[in-house]
Amino acid sequence: MIDLEAHGLIAPATPPRDVGGPGTVAALLDDAVAAAPDRVALVGRSGRFTMAALDDEVDRAAGALAGLGIGVGSRVAMSLPNDVDVVIGYLAAMRLGAIWLGINRPLAAPEKAYMLQDAEVSVLLADDDVAASLAGSRAELPALTHLLALGEWRDAVAGAAPVERAQVDPLAPAAIAYTSGTTGFPKGAVHSQHNMLLPGRVSAVRATHRAGGVMGVPLPLTILNLIILGPCMAYQCDMSLVAMDRVDGVGMAEWIAAEQITTFSAVPAMVHDLLTNEHVTDEMLASIDAIGVGGADMPDAFRRLYQERFGTRVGTGYGLTEAPTAVTVEDVSEPPVPDSCGRALPQCTIHILDESGEPVATGEAGEVCVGPALEGEWADVYRPMLGYWNRPDASADALRGGLLHTGDIGSLDGDGNLRIHDRKNDLIIRGGANVYPAEVERVLHENPAVAACAVIGVPDERLGERVVAFVELMEDSAVSEEDLKALCAEQLARYKVPDQITFVEGFERTPMGKIKKTPLRERHRT
Repeated sequence: MIDLEAHGLIAPATPPRDVGGPGTVAALLDDAVAAAPDRVALVGRSGRFTMAALDDEVDRAAGALAGLGIGVGSRVAMSLPNDVDVVIGYLAAMRLGAIWLGINRPLAAPEKAYMLQDAEVSVLLADDDVAASLAGSRAELPALTHLLALGEWRDAVAGAAPVERAQVDPLAPAAIAYTSGTTGFPKGAVHSQHNMLLPGRVSAVRATHRAGGVMGVPLPLTILNLIILGPCMAYQCDMSLVAMDRVDGVGMAEWIAAEQITTFSAVPAMVHDLLTNEHVTDEMLASIDAIGVGGADMPDAFRRLYQERFGTRVGTGYGLTEAPTAVTVEDVSEPPVPDSCGRALPQCTIHILDESGEPVATGEAGEVCVGPALEGEWADVYRPMLGYWNRPDASADALRGGLLHTGDIGSLDGDGNLRIHDRKNDLIIRGGANVYPAEVERVLHENPAVAACAVIGVPDERLGERVVAFVELMEDSAVSEEDLKALCAEQLARYKVPDQITFVEGFERTPMGKIKKTPLRERHRT
């Protein structure tokens, strides 16, 4: 078993109230296999599985992982394309009581290596490109005993025998999702199997998805939130799951038409491309009930486009990796509330607290904190993350008082609608992907010519925001914009590389010497 305190984590003060359902991700498929073994469960470019066949394949995959030394508390990472392998590997890890880590393939090799080292991952399943890119980092990863390319992994699963399921504690650490912060290095938010099941359980009871429908997942399944909103939700809502491996408009439309997908989640840029591409016909999208849109600001032009296509306005919401996933959602059947991101989901209560931890008055701004619902059928069911992996101080700060302290500043109106005033750590959301300025600033500072730098997000109609850097050079030093962009491209995912770098003579600073970013944003607007 994992010692929570030894890894900087905090156990819930009390266990959550039981509201039925599978109880653990390890048992996620059991009811569906018993009720409809021949129903299509999982589709990807490389395979198609019924519920019974998927259950068998997961058992074999668990056997393969066990043969590599994976057991309760072991860390197993996956950096794979969207296909059936990610879902099968995740479910197999859950049956062994292991801790799963998804690593997004677009991340640069140093970013991947940092996560593997920080989580002390012992087994990594990767595609050939990722495996090759990490070959030079093996010496820095002493815990990594096995790095299997995709073909090797599939062979291992095919030749493995099922093993007995582990005794799984639904409140034990089960997954790590890295999210960056002010240090410029990411922190691993740790979630239990209970955490990962709850959004789907609520959705199933409230019937927010059509039973018998088909859920598509075009965004990377190596992102934990997509696992939670994908297989963990689909299989509790009696839906099939399609791992979509294309995010261009035509590619998504072809998947939708071929598999009769009824819903999927995407970012505005993806949906914009889907709805404006001249080669995508209405007939190709006829099966869609609705598209969940999030992860970035939505320009008015996109909102109009969405309403014209689906006859309803697109809703906004608020969520974060530490929650996990959504905390609020806007009810699109009601008149819009300006600047609101909706009301709390039924399992959550939002608290707006001042600097001393006391509630503020309705309409006043304070820190957005999240806790379990206090009454109703979902009372005392929600639990936030267990903390940040090996970050005891950060865990204690984020979970003080039994609430998840988001660091975001917001307010609640009299009807419980949340408005976010400022985003945590100046987070930039570019095309639905999180970009933390400190990460980019850290890399820019590796060039000895850079004396100081600041990274901000600027509005963009298609992507929501673009990444812009301001750089002050050392005296008598010179470096080009292209050189700095190339440095970033070597160490950061492509979406984190600044779209523009502006050289400045100096920065306005606070009395403590911190660069003021508000004047930079104002300067860019002018």
